Amino acid sequence: MIETEQFILHQKDWVPNNERLPVIVYRGAVKAEGKEAAEQFERLFADHGWPPQWRDTVYDYHHYHSTAHETLGVATGFGTLLLGGPGGREIEVRAGDAVVLPVGTGHRRLEVSDDFMVVGAYPQGQDWDICREAPSDEARQRMRALPVPAEDPILGKDGPLRQSWKA
Repeated sequence: MIETEQFILHQKDWVPNNERLPVIVYRGAVKAEGKEAAEQFERLFADHGWPPQWRDTVYDYHHYHSTAHETLGVATGFGTLLLGGPGGREIEVRAGDAVVLPVGTGHRRLEVSDDFMVVGAYPQGQDWDICREAPSDEARQRMRALPVPAEDPILGKDGPLRQSWKA
């Protein structure tokens, strides 16, 4: 059984976050580790309209995306991520967990195991950018207008994203 947690992050310092759409954390989204977990996340994401883009770690500096929502599937290792920008919310993640970050959500890694690796994916048709400073008025407008994905990246049409994001 996949357990989920949701929370809203309000603007903090220069990081806009998203006061409309909650972050969603999925505990035990896949029951595997390593290459098998990465492949399972990639299949899940692709099957639900979130084409996987990369396998790597999470940057160690605060950043957000102004052009895409993002999902991260933890394939190996464990660690602590800081969400929401400086002074934000720390979350612990481990292999098998996934996190969905709505557009504008600040994130960075704090401490992770040497083998920490995530699969990153974005909704079909959304190209990601990397923002490290306060958004312009144009960027804020773009973030507000970004469409909600058709499916939850983990659970598809029946997932919590559809209900929580009012899609």
